[in-house]
Amino acid sequence: MAIKFSEIFGIKGQQGKTTKDLPAIEGMELSTASADLYKKQRDDVCFFYFKEGATFAGVYTKSSTKSHCIVWNKSITSKKIKALFVNTKNANTLNGQQGYIAIKELAYLISRNKNISQKDILFASTGVIGEKFPLLKIKYSIDKLMERSVKPNKFEWIGAANAIMTTDTIAKMAYESFDVNNKKINISGIAKGSGMVFPNMGTMFGFIFTDANISSPVLNYFLKKNVEETFNAISVDGDTSTNDMVLLFSTNKSKNKLITNKNSPAAKIFEQKLKIVMLDLAKQIVADGEGSQKFITINITNCKNKNLAKTIGFSIANSPLVKTAIAAEDPNWGRIMMAIGKASPDIKMEKVSLKIGPTSIFRNGEIVKNYKESDVKEHMKNKEILIHVDMRSGKNNFSVYTCDLTKKYISINADYRS
Repeated sequence: MAIKFSEIFGIKGQQGKTTKDLPAIEGMELSTASADLYKKQRDDVCFFYFKEGATFAGVYTKSSTKSHCIVWNKSITSKKIKALFVNTKNANTLNGQQGYIAIKELAYLISRNKNISQKDILFASTGVIGEKFPLLKIKYSIDKLMERSVKPNKFEWIGAANAIMTTDTIAKMAYESFDVNNKKINISGIAKGSGMVFPNMGTMFGFIFTDANISSPVLNYFLKKNVEETFNAISVDGDTSTNDMVLLFSTNKSKNKLITNKNSPAAKIFEQKLKIVMLDLAKQIVADGEGSQKFITINITNCKNKNLAKTIGFSIANSPLVKTAIAAEDPNWGRIMMAIGKASPDIKMEKVSLKIGPTSIFRNGEIVKNYKESDVKEHMKNKEILIHVDMRSGKNNFSVYTCDLTKKYISINADYRS
């Protein structure tokens, strides 16, 4: 289902079906527990279990600084995965061999408890970089976590979405339920991320689960194709995390005919619904950007190629001058034009046109006639801001999603380790 950002920001709007009603995925169990990683006790470890295995696809950070969990996951060659273990508070990054040895130790404990291969287990870690991994605390939580593993109802989903949070302020969930040839398919997803979000594939996690009967090559193709316009189209602060990952699992428990052709009608329906869930989760991450007050959509249209459109979109999205102006509700459109111009030396600014909200501001190399700043200022008061840049140089479009930059962002990150 599509999230209503007006509801996140407290704007009155028509109520849609709630993201808290995520359906169970047949063949999957989950559990959460506290490993006492935080001063104030909360569930901080999470476990997903696929008794009969799950087909999976993964997309990971492109940062050269990678967490040990990323290194472990990329070494996995199993065609089916049996488990995913997630911890918060510690990124398990830049902490020497101890961090990788800790993963091997946890894999051994989980494999012994569930009688599965260590190479059928994936890991995800999020939290502070460079600190010793709290192996002993987490080890003591393993048995408790395994015992609690159940087929999830909406309360377990909420618990899992909360357990993977760090600086997030809201749990992020999305789902789609639909029929393919009269056979029901469910897609349920949770995500986390609030700061250090400029993924290239907090920390940004997306964990998506489906019961669709679908082949591994098609699952991989759809994840990698659609991540570009969803999780790779967002930015909170321009920083790429060491731990970013999007994982997609299918238990293949639905009764639909196995989807092996990515161009088949059934595959197209599945892809459409998967992208809805992915974009919904990605937008929720932006909407919960650290200290943010405004959700910003930047549409770049009629560009000569998609890569340039994406570059221009992120040049605007990652500009502190643009983001702070929007936070201050200042219609300083010159900052947007600056960000467009610095994106590439080949841009012909005389062709560029700019709108903020419904108001045209710049066209044919100059400010439009009868432009009223008061009209834009009125739009800037909204919680959702729309910027439209028409390049008038081609047929390619790209949308980027970001948020404003406030004093609260500085406060949150200054206090992060305390």
